Amino acid sequence: MDWLIVGLGNPGREHANTRHNVGFMVADTLAERWGLGRPAERFRGRIVEGRARDTAGPALGESAGEGLSSVVRPRVAVLWPQTYMNDAGRSVGPARGALKLPLDRVVVVHDEIDIPFGEIRARLGGGLAGHNGLKSLRRELGGGDFVRVRVGVGRPASSDPEIVSAYVLGRFREDPAEVRELVEHAADRVQRIVLGEEPV
Repeated sequence: MDWLIVGLGNPGREHANTRHNVGFMVADTLAERWGLGRPAERFRGRIVEGRARDTAGPALGESAGEGLSSVVRPRVAVLWPQTYMNDAGRSVGPARGALKLPLDRVVVVHDEIDIPFGEIRARLGGGLAGHNGLKSLRRELGGGDFVRVRVGVGRPASSDPEIVSAYVLGRFREDPAEVRELVEHAADRVQRIVLGEEPV
């Protein structure tokens, strides 16, 4: 296995399409893009394995045309922890251990209220910005040097903790086309990272 891609979110229909579940939405998109099939129930989560491919052109590892050599497609596992956000590390830690991957080969996709809606930022390591899912991951993984794809969901005008919590746990109010574009752009970013097209 070359990469473990983790989409953070909360299980259950009541949490579907909420800002806090944008990581799940990106993981769904990648699994569909790459044709990875149905996830299995393992590691207190749902996980599917297969190969990533460049969806903008010929599939890597397949015939890319005359005169072009084929490229090995990286093996990926996509994980949706089913532990609830605050305990996501209890799913990701065992998965990473079983796959025997170094920390910098774990990509975590999560919502970020301190980034304007529509922006995507990627980095290796860094602060946790009070994100309870990331705190759980750092604790269970033994460090914070994993790759983060931070999906900007914006923040409410108030800094009141209850209002902020209701905001991130609430459904998107933006136009569905804008939300779809946000998710697609985040998936593009993950794809470029695992294909080696974007350093982090």
